[in-house]
Amino acid sequence: MQNLSSSLEKVVPEAEDFLPLLGTDHIELYCGNAKQSAYYYMMAWGFKPIAFSGLETGRNDAVSYVLQQDKITLVLTSPLSADGPINEHINQHGDGVKTVAIWVDDATKSWKETTSRGAVSVFEPEIRKDEHGDVVLSAIETYGDTIHLFVERKDYTGVFLPGYEAWSMPTDIEPVGLKYVDHMVGNVGWGEMNTWVDFYARVMGFAQLISFDDKDISTEYTALMSKVMSNGNGRIKFPINEPAEGRKKSQIEEYIDFYNGAGVQHIAVATSNIIETVTELRNRGIEFLRVPNSYYETVLDRVGSIDEDLSPLKELGILIDRDDEGYLLQIFTKPVVDRPTMFFEIIQRKGAKSFGKGNFKALFEAIEREQESRGTL
Repeated sequence: MQNLSSSLEKVVPEAEDFLPLLGTDHIELYCGNAKQSAYYYMMAWGFKPIAFSGLETGRNDAVSYVLQQDKITLVLTSPLSADGPINEHINQHGDGVKTVAIWVDDATKSWKETTSRGAVSVFEPEIRKDEHGDVVLSAIETYGDTIHLFVERKDYTGVFLPGYEAWSMPTDIEPVGLKYVDHMVGNVGWGEMNTWVDFYARVMGFAQLISFDDKDISTEYTALMSKVMSNGNGRIKFPINEPAEGRKKSQIEEYIDFYNGAGVQHIAVATSNIIETVTELRNRGIEFLRVPNSYYETVLDRVGSIDEDLSPLKELGILIDRDDEGYLLQIFTKPVVDRPTMFFEIIQRKGAKSFGKGNFKALFEAIEREQESRGTL
């Protein structure tokens, strides 16, 4: 379940790796209909089915489908009764990320280290067993109703976790070239960004990689602020966004209004060939944000020479940015759920360690056009 690319691994000297964190284990989304959501992520996104938990496995409260593509694991969960916490989460937030699970060597130590520094416990370390071995799990609260689950699986050889059985489909699922989780972005409310920056620094030993204020991320109408937090080995990166004052309602405000609070805004997934990946995703019906064609008239003046031909990047709407270590290619989907909340970023890094600052204005103007079409700008 490891989320690690050697090309991205970067030691962050200011961070304290007292846990430490090995990578993203999985991401769990609460869904109104997990079976249909699983079909969407398989057929449109190329995730392969690997495990299942539900009535057939002795579970009575919920059903979960586990999907995987390279080092990315998604868990899609729906309730099996009319009440309970999963229903409450879906009623409040719609479909969205509940759990960001982190792979660790020691889930007990991770829980003790974080709770001793002020984290609120979701549950204490517990051992789950089956014929394939033992897994130790523990969990803490983070922004909104999102939680971090610590997963210790060094003594486990099963397909996913105890309580899950192997699951497959009779049809072939073709991947689209997604490799690993590059970063995950959280949206928080007015004045809350620094609270959660402090949480990740104090509770989890993260360091701040970069900061963007409303001068960096603004258009004629809207603005936001963002700080990027990373653990010491650079395998886990969490940008945190909050709204900033603008003439109209920003994308962060829109998210918080429809999600009813803080939560995961988008999941950035890496590819080694963004042109092939985005072409295939478009062919399967995935919709992406578009910037004006005029963006491409001057982009190479800003970023310099790149390996790719500009023509397919322009055709697909892929954005380009450069930092001191190289350049990156990125594109953002429209929301993938009914509420204008969660979306995905597809990113290919050609040495760059940054997050596309040079694209912010064009990107957020594209988002504003979508907001205007929804009547929420």
